[in-house]
Amino acid sequence: MDLGLRGKVAVITGGSEGIGRAAAIEFAREGAHVAICARRADVLEAAAGQVKAAGGDVLAVSLDVTEPGRLEAFVQQAIDRWGGVDILLNNVGTSAAGAFETVTDEIWQQDLDLKFFSAVRATRVAIPSMRARGGGRIINITTVGGKQPGASSVPTTVTRAAGIALTKAMSKDLAKDNILVNTVCVSLAKSGQTSRRGMARNPGRSLDEVYADMGARLPLGRVAEAEEVANVIVFLASARASYITGASVNVDGGLSGAV
Repeated sequence: MDLGLRGKVAVITGGSEGIGRAAAIEFAREGAHVAICARRADVLEAAAGQVKAAGGDVLAVSLDVTEPGRLEAFVQQAIDRWGGVDILLNNVGTSAAGAFETVTDEIWQQDLDLKFFSAVRATRVAIPSMRARGGGRIINITTVGGKQPGASSVPTTVTRAAGIALTKAMSKDLAKDNILVNTVCVSLAKSGQTSRRGMARNPGRSLDEVYADMGARLPLGRVAEAEEVANVIVFLASARASYITGASVNVDGGLSGAV
């Protein structure tokens, strides 16, 4: 099936591991040019090598997305290199969860800067290019916790809820420009971050055992492969999803009680 992505330009934040890297590789396989950013230069370069091996022309820039000027310059660099941007995947994030009374103003602000404001700032730079090219796709990675917060889940569930609301609001504003905006709401997917966190909480256990325990909490009984989430992302970015905007797609193994 031709997804209509050959020659398109995809910009991905948090592209060195997990969902971001898997999406970058899938876009490359479909013939897209791919720009990825992340903080750790060595891990980023390894990911860039995998994207190249998948057949993609890749731009990899090491940066912290909470620094507005550097993030905006990264998106602009991709535009300058390939003449524009067609797809923006706002993927960066981490799980920061605690009881409300334990979360300081500093932690709230860090989480908002990382997950919410990075999406706002990257999107601002991308929109004029998408508009000039006759349309585009913006995909925000959030979590099912943003729809259904639990105990000891802030600030991350609140930040992700803001990302879901941002998705819907932008979809209304940008529909006239054929810029489609959707969010993929994830539960648990295999990544370096998930692996490190799981191993730290379960010393002495193997990674397979840790993932098996995590997966037992999900109706499908397993943690998602990053590629399974990436497949949904690539579909939403494709010509096959030309009438989908303002949608939130749960890729959660059936965990969420909210549709």
